[in-house]
Amino acid sequence: MKLGHWLNRVQQGRPLVHNITNLVVMNTVANTLLAVGAAPVMAHAVEEVADMTRISKALCLNIGTVDADVVTAMRLAGCEANRCGVPVVFDPVGTGATPFRTDSVERLVAEVQVDILRGNAGEIGQLVGSGGSVIGVDSHGTNADLPEAMRRYALAFGTVLVATGAVDIVTDGETIWKLYNGHPMLARVTGMGCALTGLVGAFVGVVSRGGQANFETAGNWRASQAILPSNSAATLRVYAEAAMAAITCLNVAAELAAERADGPGSFYIALLDALYQMTPATIESRLRKEQMK
Repeated sequence: MKLGHWLNRVQQGRPLVHNITNLVVMNTVANTLLAVGAAPVMAHAVEEVADMTRISKALCLNIGTVDADVVTAMRLAGCEANRCGVPVVFDPVGTGATPFRTDSVERLVAEVQVDILRGNAGEIGQLVGSGGSVIGVDSHGTNADLPEAMRRYALAFGTVLVATGAVDIVTDGETIWKLYNGHPMLARVTGMGCALTGLVGAFVGVVSRGGQANFETAGNWRASQAILPSNSAATLRVYAEAAMAAITCLNVAAELAAERADGPGSFYIALLDALYQMTPATIESRLRKEQMK
């Protein structure tokens, strides 16, 4: 599986990515998307989120600074994305940390068909029932059965799952992959996981809207919204490939940035530069990936 070509698609397509994201990371997410050639928009008002989603290529939801109004805006945008065939990426930041945060996540995944669910290993472990712990919004431990629990969840809900950490785990419900690129300095700059969520949105956003329609087995569930069955296996496979390309793009950029940086401040600047200078060939040459099953 080659992943570098996805970067070309982003650079050429310049997808508009609608981010309802947390207040701490808006600037970081926007700069990351701009660096790879995507177009970010951050619209939160309930009066316009559906309209903005309708004209976007992907919707990214991030509950980092969650409140009741944000949940309402995310539900409106998510339902409109489902209706229009816009892929939804959901980042359940800090789920398991507080009852309100956990309830908000459960409500959103119940009411919105999420195409890619991306969180740190602790958050994803909480969601799929394999355990793991979250302190604040940071992961503090997982269980060995996390990959298989993720696979079962992805299969049941028609969602690509991504758990990030020292080793990143991706599954489409059939296959489990491990990705080994990255650098510890990513953990020293706030918002890197949130920025990755935005990047995943950009990469799945260049799966054309016809891409949903081209997978004839995907069904017509978006038309009725009566029940939200799973995405097709073919659709999920493509989304998983795009997500792995986004993860590898950021992680390879982190490796390159760390070679130039003296600390977190210079690392962040070098990371943006590395993303801007990234090529498909660099992604392919440095990719470290394992298919588990």
